[in-house]
Amino acid sequence: MNILNKITCSALCLLMLASCRHEMDIQPDPEGGGVGQPTTSADIRGFYLLNEGNWGSNKSSLDYYDYATAQYHLNIYTQSNPHVVMELGDVGNDLQLYGSRLWAVINGSNKIEVMQASKAQRIGQVDLANPRYIAFHQGYAYVTSYAGPVQDDATHIQRGIVVKIDTLTLEKVDTCVVGCQPDGIAVLGNKLYVANSGGYLVPNYENTLSVIDIPSFTETGRIAVDINLHRVLSDRYGNLWVSSRSDYYDKPSALYRITNLESTPSITHISASNSNNIVVSNWALKGDSLYVLGNDFSYTTNLATRNLAIVDVTTAQVLTTNFITDGTDTDIRDAYGLAVHPYSGDIFITDANGYINPGILRCYSSQGQLKWKERTGDIPAHIVFVP
Repeated sequence: MNILNKITCSALCLLMLASCRHEMDIQPDPEGGGVGQPTTSADIRGFYLLNEGNWGSNKSSLDYYDYATAQYHLNIYTQSNPHVVMELGDVGNDLQLYGSRLWAVINGSNKIEVMQASKAQRIGQVDLANPRYIAFHQGYAYVTSYAGPVQDDATHIQRGIVVKIDTLTLEKVDTCVVGCQPDGIAVLGNKLYVANSGGYLVPNYENTLSVIDIPSFTETGRIAVDINLHRVLSDRYGNLWVSSRSDYYDKPSALYRITNLESTPSITHISASNSNNIVVSNWALKGDSLYVLGNDFSYTTNLATRNLAIVDVTTAQVLTTNFITDGTDTDIRDAYGLAVHPYSGDIFITDANGYINPGILRCYSSQGQLKWKERTGDIPAHIVFVP
């Protein structure tokens, strides 16, 4: 069903009743705008963007961009689910697509929201204390959880967990205990790798990846990497990429590649040719190119270090520390989220814009030239492309 800019309520109702097709059916948004050029693609219909919203504000929201109409639609979850009293919830921490379902991890609301990917209509929710990130493997979702309420207490030694969820029934079927405050999670072969942060234990952060055997769903080992680990992903060569947040004072954020995982893991610290450290806030993998957005603040210097790097995953070499080539990177106030179109190579950067204002989404060509920008919800963070 094509989205119409001007249509009466009665005509819209008739149109919805007459339609039984399984295709994108996002409702018109009077606040949305037309950006970019309409494109017809057999590969990607559009993308969802999850806005985190500030902690305690219950302002997490979901936007949608339709490639066929070049229309950007704000807060489509509320439009698609008017019966949900608290709307999407508090602090959207992760967004992933698995099959025909969209999974949103809503950290502050202690739940995972599961929706139809075609219409963003709620299927159900999974209640889970302090959930963080999600990965999928053979019909199951695996979610990291701090396993307790949000804390700011270095004496709180609560071990975290990974919860196994049946993606069809939404039932929690198993739990595995890992390190303190686990964050990123990745699947590689028949193992899960979990980044333990120890974020509540400042200054005594965790520094390991937990290794979970999927068939037995037990932790079989740890790999020491760096303090306050955050993100982890696997490439097509059987290697892991891991990021450390830093301690926000003297130790900067960092990027690592881990090889030889089946024998003796080998860890490589990634730096640019001028020996500058690559800091990591967010990333996106396309083919053999790892795009890295870094925005690392130090309370020691009161300065932020930023890079927009591309790393060749085959060689672990940094190809550039600024993939924006037209100079518009200076317009980005608070670089936050990152995604790369899997076919066109268009690069998307979200700008938190002060963290108290509506954010900004910028679309760049694969050559790093600004194509368009659009207003989003508060703290735009996570993008998922819909095939």
